[in-house]
Amino acid sequence: MADRRLKVFHTVARLLNFTKAADALHMTQPAVTFQIRQLEEHFNTRLFDRTHNRVSLTEAGQRVYTFSDRIFELYDEMENAIREMTGDVSGIVTLGASTTIAEYMLPFLLGDFKSQNPDVNIRLKVSNTEGIVSMVENNIIDLGIVEASVSNKNLQVDVCRTDQLVAIMPPNHPLAGLDKVTPQQLVPYAFICREEGSGTREVITEYLQEHVAGEELKICLELGSPEAIKGAVEAGMGISIMSHSTVVKELKLASLAAVPMDPPLERPFSFVHQRHKFKARAMEELLAFAKQYCESHPS
Repeated sequence: MADRRLKVFHTVARLLNFTKAADALHMTQPAVTFQIRQLEEHFNTRLFDRTHNRVSLTEAGQRVYTFSDRIFELYDEMENAIREMTGDVSGIVTLGASTTIAEYMLPFLLGDFKSQNPDVNIRLKVSNTEGIVSMVENNIIDLGIVEASVSNKNLQVDVCRTDQLVAIMPPNHPLAGLDKVTPQQLVPYAFICREEGSGTREVITEYLQEHVAGEELKICLELGSPEAIKGAVEAGMGISIMSHSTVVKELKLASLAAVPMDPPLERPFSFVHQRHKFKARAMEELLAFAKQYCESHPS
């Protein structure tokens, strides 16, 4: 219902980047530029200054942005109010999750949610924690679930569950028979870790910096997924630290061994979304369901 040109303008004004706006709107950049040009012709004034590869709002553009912000907030409130009256929970929610969560937690959660809300369509984007937070910041996704701390104070962060990380190694490894393993005991062995930007890597790095002063792990491989790391460890290429929830199957098959860290290594799984963004009914339902699901499935 809302004017398409105004929606395009609002997205560009919020991001101050035509390329990012095009990605967020699933449009080409020339199409975005055309819509902005039409709106500028409608108002008979420039709305953006484009100098030295930077985009900024003109005084008129700032005024239009203020009004458009109010317009879209009211529009969303109207949609939500009518759906509450009719009891209709429908629409599209774009969800983002870091790799561990997407592969090992979300399939069951989303399956249960869809069985109760068949008219809500979920679009899932998978990235590392850094990528998910960036997508929330740029309004590309409605809700993110991440596995590391989030520093942006403009985002709402709610912890949904605590995840335990354990050292993993082949069953015949010298550390495999221990009840617990200290960070110092990992140092002599080849170590396989996640890529830069991964929430798992960030948590492990902070833990080791705190407990292994002056010593570094012997990193032999950096891999982009839990499955790749498990395969490399099973092949005897090194040891690693992973979420216990990712190795349940391998422990049952005895293809890997897992030993708790001493001191314990834990991290939060958290929901993250724009603090001041109006939440559509479908997103509110998914967020409430996910919180309840995490409370009833703590591990």
